[in-house]
Amino acid sequence: MSTERALLRGALLPTLVVGVIAIAASTWQAGRAGLVGALLAQLVVVIFFATNIGTARLTRDLDPVMTMSIAMFSYMAKVLLLGIFLWLITTFTSAESCNRQAFALSAVAATFAWLGGEIRAYLALKLHLQLPQR
Repeated sequence: MSTERALLRGALLPTLVVGVIAIAASTWQAGRAGLVGALLAQLVVVIFFATNIGTARLTRDLDPVMTMSIAMFSYMAKVLLLGIFLWLITTFTSAESCNRQAFALSAVAATFAWLGGEIRAYLALKLHLQLPQR
């Protein structure tokens, strides 16, 4: 199994578990609007973080300077697109159709689950850092 696949699997499983719990709780608390808010939050978090792993996979064999450049471009593009997405949601959907609190709490919970799962998966890989020859 590749490093990226192990990281994706390690991060995705706890995120999905937390996502199901957040969606159920949001739906129970706020009805259909909570369901929509929690679903959107899960989608945004998974896309945002999975892009990091995809970028790492694509730049695996590139020069470190090029890898860093692509990673920074990817990050800036994601932040810009996330800002546009959040602006679109707040502008074109009402609070009755997409519960903002359910979105926020579900996004934070999914983010913690993703990062925790990814860290746990990374530590389980026990990768060795290859140092350059002197």
